[in-house]
Amino acid sequence: MKAVLFANSDWYLYNFRLNLAAALCDAGHQVLLVSPPGPYGEKLQALGFRWIAAPMRRRSLNPFSELGLVLWLWNLLRRERADLVHGFTIKCAVYGSLAGRLAGVPARVSAVTGMGYVFTSDATKARLLRPLVRAVMRMAFGGPGVRLILQNADDKKLVEQAGIVEPATVRLIAGSGVDCRRFSPDLNRARASIALRFRVLLASRMLWDKGIQEFIDAARQLRAEHRDIDFLLAGAPDPGNPASIPETTLRAWVEEGLVQWLGHVDDMPALFHSVDAVVLPSYREGLPKGLVEAAACGLPLVTTDAPGCREVVTPEVDGLLVPVRDSVALARAIARLQDDPSLAARLGAAARAKALANFDARIIVWRTIDVYRELSQKRKRQLWAH
Repeated sequence: MKAVLFANSDWYLYNFRLNLAAALCDAGHQVLLVSPPGPYGEKLQALGFRWIAAPMRRRSLNPFSELGLVLWLWNLLRRERADLVHGFTIKCAVYGSLAGRLAGVPARVSAVTGMGYVFTSDATKARLLRPLVRAVMRMAFGGPGVRLILQNADDKKLVEQAGIVEPATVRLIAGSGVDCRRFSPDLNRARASIALRFRVLLASRMLWDKGIQEFIDAARQLRAEHRDIDFLLAGAPDPGNPASIPETTLRAWVEEGLVQWLGHVDDMPALFHSVDAVVLPSYREGLPKGLVEAAACGLPLVTTDAPGCREVVTPEVDGLLVPVRDSVALARAIARLQDDPSLAARLGAAARAKALANFDARIIVWRTIDVYRELSQKRKRQLWAH
């Protein structure tokens, strides 16, 4: 089988789908990775993968350039004689599946990792785009040989109620997985939390809809209570996303003394080992990989009772849930973990157990390849029937 994996950034392919690509190659399949150009393309090639830069601009709404991208993909899939195309995130999922349908690719898999800006934002532009995006999704995800992979039950319900896909073509797979051998508790760490300042981390792209304003507001509240807590932000702004936080705003928070902004961090396990808790007050997710990585490291989690987030945290079992856009509840949850080390330890241990059982990368890769096999077997039955 020749599989084409198409994503909206080379960074995504490198950080989220490397295990899948490697497993396919190890099984004897051919893999072509496709994304807009970026610094991780060379890293993918250095690891021995075929990678091609796509003429794609993530924020483009120009119908001519978007049509040009679909035609480029159509030509690529025909030239490569692809047996399967798998697109990740809404734009790549739609365009990859649409181009695959036009090119006659037998198997088309689309992984929508969260419903994205168009479905989560209340901005006028997002509301105006929704009917058009729904219509295009129906076209792209229709026809034979198609599967839509979603990461949580809320998104599944949304697309089925909107009539975007046939329910029988939807599969639920919990994220892209995490390497639970690399992301593991630091057994040699013996931090005297009573003597040291409590450290709380929010690790994500610097987007407003990750709940970063609520994180900042919680920091202000707890600083006013004279608590010894360090608030850390890890991640960079995302200029390709309309919800990106300006760097000037981030630096203003640093100058105010509210947070430490670390920017992009390469060694995330080391960072997780240096903190006491991880929070993500997001408004909506597919399934947040940063939370799963933190869970695998045995850290207590605080997140929102929102789609995707509640798939990772069972309240009072392996983390704490707070309402969306509620900085007061967020502050109280953080304070609770600081005040009760035994609770934090219990939640962290349970989070690690859940990560091993549900989110390990090997489990996710097997489930994804099972979807490929399902389509392959269906295709063989159709050929024999004729």
